[in-house]
Amino acid sequence: DFLFFWGAVFLVTTTLVAFLKKENQELIPAREETKGITDTYKLLFSIIKMPAVLTFCLLILTSKVGFSAADAVTGLKLVEEGVPKEHLALLAVPMVPLQIILPLVISKYTAGPQPLNTFYKAMPFRLLLGLEFAFLVWWAPKVKHEGGFPVYYYAVVVLSYALHQITLYSMYVAIMAFNAKVSDPLIGGTYMTLLNTVSNLGGNWPSTVALWLVDPLTVKECAGAQGHSCATAAATEV
Repeated sequence: DFLFFWGAVFLVTTTLVAFLKKENQELIPAREETKGITDTYKLLFSIIKMPAVLTFCLLILTSKVGFSAADAVTGLKLVEEGVPKEHLALLAVPMVPLQIILPLVISKYTAGPQPLNTFYKAMPFRLLLGLEFAFLVWWAPKVKHEGGFPVYYYAVVVLSYALHQITLYSMYVAIMAFNAKVSDPLIGGTYMTLLNTVSNLGGNWPSTVALWLVDPLTVKECAGAQGHSCATAAATEV
């Protein structure tokens, strides 16, 4: 109901903007390179054919493969191990002030001539936190008791998520700073949109693949039916 309501609000408001809002032609900059959708896409293709842009796109499309499984699956696996969903949701609350403060702090280190240095430095720590998340999932059934999970387990989870947010925002702010620095001011909006879209895609496709691979890569045993595999959904149902 929540998603349906806000989805409807989103559709109504954006439709109203599309039909009721008109551009002020007098305020269009005279130096703007593109005049329409066709020109914009032609410009995008000319940008993406540049060797440096191709190399950078390849970098950001593959850079998040190493920690995509940990990012996408850890929460689901903790729920599977018995951690209540509402408790995990509550643990996200302390992360909000951290998420507000982190970009302000990190931006000081990405404002120089080489913003991607912060990206490179944060990557090994984020990879190590993937192992930490795997440990949290493995540890969950060992500390679970009849009343749920002990407070110290939740404390370790919160600390792990906080460290993860630091590495995540270090990489995110660094990429944004780099995109802003290399974008041509004449076509800044088009250039930034292209690089940010590729950056978002680089984070989403590995997570999608990781989620898709969870079931086939999970080792299962059939209780009371030795010698039978539960690898497929049909076999598990039987």
